[in-house]
Amino acid sequence: QDSSDDIEDVSLFDADDDVSRRSKKSKIRHPVASFFHLFFRVSAIVVYLLCELLTSSFIACMVTIILLLSCDFWAVKNVTGRLMVGLRWWNQVDDDGRSHWVFEARKVGAQGGKTSSEAESRIFWLGLITCPMIWVIFAFSALFSFKVKWLAVVVMGVVLQGANLYGYIRCKVGSRKNLTSMATSYLGKQFLRQTMATEDQAAS
Repeated sequence: QDSSDDIEDVSLFDADDDVSRRSKKSKIRHPVASFFHLFFRVSAIVVYLLCELLTSSFIACMVTIILLLSCDFWAVKNVTGRLMVGLRWWNQVDDDGRSHWVFEARKVGAQGGKTSSEAESRIFWLGLITCPMIWVIFAFSALFSFKVKWLAVVVMGVVLQGANLYGYIRCKVGSRKNLTSMATSYLGKQFLRQTMATEDQAAS
């Protein structure tokens, strides 16, 4: 069974027609999950920036950062994504021993009519996208400044947080086929607009 069969559309930012529901969507319904969604990944970045000021032990800094990154990966993949935006992804092995990646999105109105909070969605995607970009910057900085010993740490940050980013983007936009069709449609529209603009200029 293809993993795309398990994908459902989810609306993360659409307003609800019901006024009372709309007011609830603007509130943070899972404050603990929202806190830990940012806590581990921000803490790992802070420790990386300040570790040389806090201690002279590279091993202690490395272990602390990797533990924070590991806790962040587990929390985001298994808890905060499901609670905050109704998305989840995982790998499963079928009876034939074949591995399948499954990307799911909860439909709006599922689970007793509960919908995702707009505030939680923004917090989730802001933390999910921003932090991997910061680790990529750290990777280039460590490479160009010849801090070879830190490359393993920053690569770990890029890999772990990049994996969650990729997984949740797949959950959001659907299968790779859907992503390709979206890109093709967008490029087609841009080409059509340019063609029409050129024809208008030639006619004038």
